[in-house]
Amino acid sequence: MDFNALADIATKAALEAGMLIQKALKKPVVVQHKQGGNTIASQVVTAVDLACEKIICKHLEPSCKKFDIGLLTEETEDDQSRFTKDYFWCVDPLDGTLAFINKHPGFSISIALVSKEGVPFIGVVLDPSSSNLYVAIINKGAYKNGQPWVLPQPKNTLTYVTDKSLADTPQKELISNHIQERLKALGLTQYNEISGGGAVLNALLVAEHRPALFIKPTKTKLGGGNLWDYAATTCIFKELGLKATTFNGDKINLNPLDTTFLNFQGICFSA
Repeated sequence: MDFNALADIATKAALEAGMLIQKALKKPVVVQHKQGGNTIASQVVTAVDLACEKIICKHLEPSCKKFDIGLLTEETEDDQSRFTKDYFWCVDPLDGTLAFINKHPGFSISIALVSKEGVPFIGVVLDPSSSNLYVAIINKGAYKNGQPWVLPQPKNTLTYVTDKSLADTPQKELISNHIQERLKALGLTQYNEISGGGAVLNALLVAEHRPALFIKPTKTKLGGGNLWDYAATTCIFKELGLKATTFNGDKINLNPLDTTFLNFQGICFSA
């Protein structure tokens, strides 16, 4: 499998979709509703989500035929090809739709190549607000805007990254206890909060603001937090030498048999 060529294809797809998003920001956003989980974020969709998915699939589908790759995208029903092919594309055409609707930075495009065993081999993320492009290929490192991504030096304050403020978060007591444990382990006394973004950029903010963490405890109900929300950033984190695990510290399975939701495992991105 030519992972370099496939990463180039994914990059071109993300860049073209990003151009569409940047143009769409200048116009009113029409919000539609879809069947999702029990969170607002999982129940909204825009015409831009759908248009971005169409653009991305235009780039990826020829590679699916050439390399016999499956395809899983947020806005199209799972065709189960992720179980029959050795690899599958895992696409979130517009993560952080709520941020996009409010025209607030925190939305992104995420494309990953994942093996049938649930291991990410390629991760591509584009932040249309800043035009920052992140690319990682297994065992070949992580790049930001075409250069090896060199992380900033750690700060003396822990950063908690979240989609909604801790005060408004379900299981806030559990999360607060987890934060306090991290503070104690790091020998720190204070933490600050960054909130409002989607899962993809939240993970990358962890890398940019270490020591930092982005966590989602395990849940029994369906909601936000699907394979496409974490596949690309899990690859990027591995190539940065950072931790991307389940909430309990186990390996993330990016191809579970009975669902695309990962909130049953929970997640923890930490730096």
